[in-house]
Amino acid sequence: MWRQTSRVGGWHKLHCPPNGTFAAVKSSGPVSCSVPLVSRTTTRSLLQQHRAPSVTHRFTTSMSQSLATAPAPYRSYVTDSSTLPTHALTSQKRPGVQYTRFDIEPLLVEKEGIDIIHDPLYNKGTAFPYPERDRLNIRGLVPPRCTIIEEQVERVRTRFYSIQGNLARYVYLQSLRDRNETLFYRLLMQDIENMAPIIYTPTVGEACLQFGSQFRRARGMYFSAADKGEMSAMVYNWPEREVDVIVVTDGSRILGLGDLGVHGMGIPIGKLSLYVAGGGIHPSRTLPVTLDVGTNNETALKDPFYLGLQHKRLSGQAYDELIDEFMQAVYNRWPNCLIQFEDFSNEHAMSLLQKYQNSYCCFNDDIQGTGAVALSGVLGALRAIGKDAHDLRNQRIVCLGAGSAGLGVVSTIVQGMVEEGATQEEANRNVWLVDVAGLISDKRAKMTDVQRPFARPDATEGLSLLETIRAAKPTILLGLSGKGGGFTEEAVREMAKHVDTPIIFPMSNPTHLSECSAEQAYNWTNGNVIFASGSPFGPVSLNGKTFTPTQSNNMFIYPGIGLGIVTCKSTRVTSSMFYKAAKTLASLVSPEALAKGKVYPEISDIREVSRQIAIEVCQVAAQEGFARINRRNKEEWTELVNKTMYVPEYVPLIHAPTHYS
Repeated sequence: MWRQTSRVGGWHKLHCPPNGTFAAVKSSGPVSCSVPLVSRTTTRSLLQQHRAPSVTHRFTTSMSQSLATAPAPYRSYVTDSSTLPTHALTSQKRPGVQYTRFDIEPLLVEKEGIDIIHDPLYNKGTAFPYPERDRLNIRGLVPPRCTIIEEQVERVRTRFYSIQGNLARYVYLQSLRDRNETLFYRLLMQDIENMAPIIYTPTVGEACLQFGSQFRRARGMYFSAADKGEMSAMVYNWPEREVDVIVVTDGSRILGLGDLGVHGMGIPIGKLSLYVAGGGIHPSRTLPVTLDVGTNNETALKDPFYLGLQHKRLSGQAYDELIDEFMQAVYNRWPNCLIQFEDFSNEHAMSLLQKYQNSYCCFNDDIQGTGAVALSGVLGALRAIGKDAHDLRNQRIVCLGAGSAGLGVVSTIVQGMVEEGATQEEANRNVWLVDVAGLISDKRAKMTDVQRPFARPDATEGLSLLETIRAAKPTILLGLSGKGGGFTEEAVREMAKHVDTPIIFPMSNPTHLSECSAEQAYNWTNGNVIFASGSPFGPVSLNGKTFTPTQSNNMFIYPGIGLGIVTCKSTRVTSSMFYKAAKTLASLVSPEALAKGKVYPEISDIREVSRQIAIEVCQVAAQEGFARINRRNKEEWTELVNKTMYVPEYVPLIHAPTHYS
């Protein structure tokens, strides 16, 4: 019934009639067998017998290693774990034959019929092959034509670009994910430069504001004050046995929009979309979480469409106990998972990080991720003006914003200065912090322990930003205030008087909260500036030249950090990992890009950026003794990272009842 018709390199092509049978093939050789689907015990036995030890349910194949054409009376499977030669992708392609990587282990699923179509993790839409339609009892439940994923991508891409308005496009992409996650991530990966601003900043801010009125389907988990004492049991309501990455928020400081309560759930959902598309984390192993501790947003407290608990936020011991219970519950069920804290208010962000970072595998992206991406941009900017990393120790930095994000950024840059030879005191003296009350000096009556090392002993308390720039003559101006227009024309022009090429990074988002726009920065400096921003800005034309600003986007950092942590199963996330990630990111900017004033790679290169960062993170984790998995050298870490990265490909599905799975 099965016959080997040809061999290309280490690949074997097997033909089978569309009768519901499948091949269980050893990845090391041309072993094949035919098993009727009705014999499920035999099916499972053969899958276990011929399973390659290294194969898991991550399905980490490369999209370039598969190709398909229209369906035919016979399906062909290319099998073996070796790499298909490039020439085989073209010269061996024949009409009427569908080529599929079959070193991917078939997935046994409990669902069948309409249930499989309604499950976004398994649904293939019109791409279910005919034998699979019979195996899963869905023949007749989907349109007759069998398409391939490339055709599906083109269809949804065309529809996406026909939609007017970013929020409407956001809704369309969410509905696509709700019915077919593989197709959603395939589309996102192929056009991430244009779609990342839709599924995350700046569009996600508007989506969070309308979360209640636009709510369609629950995604992720909600842990509320009403669940106190029940969280250790609640975590088992989540259907996935393994979770690699959790992004959690309490909704208290969503972007620059303030307290949105549970309507901030769009942030963890968006972040994890980028973990998958940008970092190769498998979507089934991600979990978005919102902690509902109440809200102090008066509008939400009165809104009939608000979806959370309508009472004032918990604080003090009650708040701390709820967070403690959540952390313990999560790690009791998923002891190897990584938790990312996201958009917690200044009141709690730093204290939670300090409390848990030495006990759990966790980090705060607003503090550490933003700091690392800013440091990378600064290193890139120094390269662009002919300096190197060693010159970091000589930079003077004024930062508008002294909350958790601002402190995270300056602390990371100061750490970089120390790495480059400065003493801690020298590095601290290179920073001037300006908050809503002005410059922070050592005469400030009330300040946090994290602000204290940067309090100026040599300056007047409360100086304005303009006065601080006149006194400090900074080479770098950072904006993390969440205040739109915080960089005035007078302040920027004053800075430009004292430095050959100002480095200006307004990092607040969404766009309307940016401290200045790209156009303003280029106009006020006559184009003589290294500019990067937290929100995206388009090209700027000035004096016959076109300047293309780059976005200081945390997605350059956290997907790679997450991928590295997951790959080596690190028990902690350390500052050394973020410093290494920042240096790696800076090294990936080409000289040609630097010459154009760009200090970050293209968003379209995010998968390669994340891969390189993950390799370095794995090595740091191993050196510091936190990796549960170890490899002998960088080459072996590279191989492991490559195998870990998820690629959205359809995999063979086989229905198996619960007692056989």
